[in-house]
Amino acid sequence: MPGDEPTRLPPGLDLLWGRRGRGKRGPRAGLSADAIVEAAVRLADAEGLEAVSMARVAHELGFTTMSLYRHVANKEELLQLMWNASALGAEKLVLEGDGWRARLRMWATIQREMMDRHPWVAQMPIAAPPVAPNSLAFVERGLETLDGTGLADVDKLRILGLLSSYTLSEARMAYDAARAARAAAADGGSDGTAPLWTFDALLRELVDEKTYPRLHRIAWESASGGEPSEREEFLFGLDRILDGVQALIDSRLRDACYGWRAR
Repeated sequence: MPGDEPTRLPPGLDLLWGRRGRGKRGPRAGLSADAIVEAAVRLADAEGLEAVSMARVAHELGFTTMSLYRHVANKEELLQLMWNASALGAEKLVLEGDGWRARLRMWATIQREMMDRHPWVAQMPIAAPPVAPNSLAFVERGLETLDGTGLADVDKLRILGLLSSYTLSEARMAYDAARAARAAAADGGSDGTAPLWTFDALLRELVDEKTYPRLHRIAWESASGGEPSEREEFLFGLDRILDGVQALIDSRLRDACYGWRAR
């Protein structure tokens, strides 16, 4: 109702959506919520999410830890602000391509590229769908790609959720595999003789043709033809999801057509 106070948002979201002040001026100029988030993102990009703490961020900025609490309530709130910062520029995103499929494919690959730039995003706790301003702007761009498909809005949201879940899962596995490879290389000693195991390499080492004939065939076919890159594997899965979206669009169109004929 006009004149009512705005609904009180959860901590973190109230700051992102301008429902809470940005904090009092600190004892020295230069400290702000934006500066804190930028420092935390730089730290996470360089060393991973586990390196981010209020004390470490304060040290990076040259302030006391208590100074940060004038602007950011706690680490959980800082993580929300970092998530929003990872999608900076979403409101200006222009998706190009001929038809919904090309544009939605671009939307998903942009999301994956963002996660590759900020791999710590894959480590973030996700208790609920992100509803920060930049996140919602990105979702809006995704919904826009499905205009004119005839799908219900609820189906469009489900599709974006499926794509985001797939992208996040693939990014997390790629990040974990890269960390494991770095750890294996470090454990290999100065001569680097420790093998860097891939899934196919492990199959060739472990499976015999009699017990696992199909896995054996796959393992040795990949050895002769070269293993696909992680990006190729990601795009293969993405394209299969988009095949399913096309099938859903076709199904909805058939239902609408038969319904019209029945009348």
